[in-house]
Amino acid sequence: MKNFFKTYLKWISTALVLTGIALTNFNIYPLNIFFHGSGVLGWTASGILMKDKAILTNFGLQIPIFIAGFYNYYLLN
Repeated sequence: MKNFFKTYLKWISTALVLTGIALTNFNIYPLNIFFHGSGVLGWTASGILMKDKAILTNFGLQIPIFIAGFYNYYLLN
């Protein structure tokens, strides 16, 4: 199972992030935050597994931004 994560998690997460970016460019909201947010969680998990602080910094700090996006969409609308 750990080998699966090392092999495929980064690629799946990359596809999710890129899909989220594309959806943002086409102004498809809130679907964009679901895809991009899922990719960010995957990359954060990958950073933990690889013990890569640069990846953890980049994607880990995006998590609160996506939480704010979910909060804005579901609780303020």
